[in-house]
Amino acid sequence: MNKIVLITGSSRGLGASIAKLFLEDKDIVYVNFKSSKKEAEALCSKYNLARPIQCNVANEQEVKNMINQIKEEQNHLDIIINNAAIAKDSLVDEKTKETFNEVLNTNLIGPFLVSKYGHKIMDKGSIINISSTNAYDTYYPYSLDYDASKAGLISLTKNLAVEYAPKIRVNAVAPGWINTEMNKELDKDFKKEECKKILLERFAEPKEIAKVVFFLASDDASYINGSVIRVDGGVK
Repeated sequence: MNKIVLITGSSRGLGASIAKLFLEDKDIVYVNFKSSKKEAEALCSKYNLARPIQCNVANEQEVKNMINQIKEEQNHLDIIINNAAIAKDSLVDEKTKETFNEVLNTNLIGPFLVSKYGHKIMDKGSIINISSTNAYDTYYPYSLDYDASKAGLISLTKNLAVEYAPKIRVNAVAPGWINTEMNKELDKDFKKEECKKILLERFAEPKEIAKVVFFLASDDASYINGSVIRVDGGVK
């Protein structure tokens, strides 16, 4: 039986890789996007079971509308993957309250809102939040707002696991560096130095992270709840 899956920020990058795994498994996947309509529609055009759905996860009314649309079309949800995130890297003294709030609103408040309204149409199932090793120990002061949001997301994960048990499992994945489009533009020397800190001496491919997410959402992970799986290639 097809599962109904919502993946935020899934028109490209890691989110798209996650979406493809579920689509290849013949699940119905709502490919959420904020502004990347062209990319979302291009992905959905390749799969009959993909559904593009626009929503800024930081906007509560838009989240309500998105969940209501899914309820009207499918009557329920089985899996939510909170993947949408932004970064606004800059010198610490140049960060503003506005940009700090923008990062928190997307990366932390967004998953809260999607989970708050989405779980109401889940009879059972799984919520997976995409955090980061930046939540633990790979700190970058330029990204302190991003790091704070990802640390908060782990706390949110553990609290929601308590709140939604035993009906819904809530877990998180904390990736390290990934070979996404954005990271491919990193300075070569910087990337080389970062790889030296990783036991596997390379960045992850998006599908390697996606497979962990897919496992957590599956029945094979039926006794995993309130956990965070770190996927970083072994940081020294």
